[in-house]
Amino acid sequence: MKNLQATMAPPGGTQELVNWLIPEWELVPQSFEAVAQLPSFADKMRECARVCQTPYSEIPHDIQDALVLRRLQQMFHTVQLNPLWRERLENAGVVRAPESYEAWQRIPLSDKEIQRAFYMDARPGLVVPLGHGGFEVVASGGTSSGSPLETVYSLRELRDTYDVAGRFMGTYQLDRHLQGGDPKWLLTTLADYQMWSSGTMVGGVLQNVPGVNYIGAGPVTAPVLEHIFSYRGPKALMGISAGIAILPELGAGMSQQAKESFRVALYGSGVLPQRKRVELKAMFPNLTILSYFAATQAETIGLQLAEESPELSAVPGLHLIEIVDENGRWVAEGEEGELVVTRLHAHETPLLRLKLGDRMIRRPRRDGPGLKTQQFEFAGRTGDILHLNDSQYSAARAYDALRDELKDAGVVDLDQVAHEIQFVNHREQKTLTLYAAVDDVLGLNYRTDTMLGAPGLHRVLVNALPRSLSLFNHGEANPASIEKTGYGLRVRFVPRHSPDIERTELGKVPLVRDRG
Repeated sequence: MKNLQATMAPPGGTQELVNWLIPEWELVPQSFEAVAQLPSFADKMRECARVCQTPYSEIPHDIQDALVLRRLQQMFHTVQLNPLWRERLENAGVVRAPESYEAWQRIPLSDKEIQRAFYMDARPGLVVPLGHGGFEVVASGGTSSGSPLETVYSLRELRDTYDVAGRFMGTYQLDRHLQGGDPKWLLTTLADYQMWSSGTMVGGVLQNVPGVNYIGAGPVTAPVLEHIFSYRGPKALMGISAGIAILPELGAGMSQQAKESFRVALYGSGVLPQRKRVELKAMFPNLTILSYFAATQAETIGLQLAEESPELSAVPGLHLIEIVDENGRWVAEGEEGELVVTRLHAHETPLLRLKLGDRMIRRPRRDGPGLKTQQFEFAGRTGDILHLNDSQYSAARAYDALRDELKDAGVVDLDQVAHEIQFVNHREQKTLTLYAAVDDVLGLNYRTDTMLGAPGLHRVLVNALPRSLSLFNHGEANPASIEKTGYGLRVRFVPRHSPDIERTELGKVPLVRDRG
């Protein structure tokens, strides 16, 4: 079939093109054996680029959208071969392949519990059974819960995604920073052991960035990092936010030449505090700091392409990225919603419309010359919610508002002093505590207590929370409603690595912790 298709002249119209790229006999496979033999979606992307004589990431949106929709229709027919998926869709009233993106939004959202039920233990959600071979199983500890969660991938399709994402990353994110004739280095300090997916999967992407030399360093000590940075040539490093934040300490003993060779720091896991950005720039004078947003279920969700803009760009053709409301419908541009991902390279291990536990702001597409793709901006974890009695507030926005109030009062600039921050909500005591890990613990606690005290902190809370934009109770976001909650605010400065700030077993710091 593939050879026959290659000899045919491609049609001219968009719909004819995508129907030719994924013909009817591939659209509706008849058995799991047929699914295992389907041409990869990466092959379809490459063929589309050849026909359009344009890199896939720069093909007009209407063609990209039509091909992705055709792939989603193929996924619908593929999951019909699995009785568990078929029952799930039928129970939601979805009995035919989506003819539009509007129809696609009627497919029920999946969450981590669906993923656990479908792809752990007996793994009943697989379309092609494990006995067929050719799979990889990886695990994640999770940012919020710390509860392990396994994901199953087809190795052949995983290699495709590494190639697609790696080439995109090299072309649109790293190329302008890693210049010159010297060897170029790309390393990660992510762990690659005990089934954790981070180093394995992100490493797979990084190894496929053209023209670089890859180092899977794993967690490093200062001497190891100094040794690697002594290599001649510009370097980029990817790690979790905490792993990037500690680099000024690890690099303090490096030569100036080694420090100047560090060109790009890529941080995962959400947010890198402003204090850490300042320290990194001071230690490494040529450094650009960018976000690499990923998850176990999707090793490259969005890449920040420019330091001056917080928008994340999707890798065209890698996933369908949706930002949805509580009903699973797409939010409008500029609105905040939940991140939902469907992996497009998953013939054998499909997982439709998976909620990853992150909130994003939908931004306008990139649609000028060159790159054409979706854009979105990180707004926090779905669990980053402050529950004050029956009202719910975005913790990320609450922090921004409290930070501004404390700065305006002349007390402290948290962005400049805090290494880490965390809210702890004592619900029974009706006390919200903001912990900040700082260097000058005694001085800042004394300054806050003497300048504000309990009454001043209460005013800060009442003034700040209404500006934090309640996600679900807009009408209650006013000072009077905050007063009625009976809540008080404490700000506590603690030493770095203090046990007062809770961490997951992977060392991540959730923004919010609830206690009774």
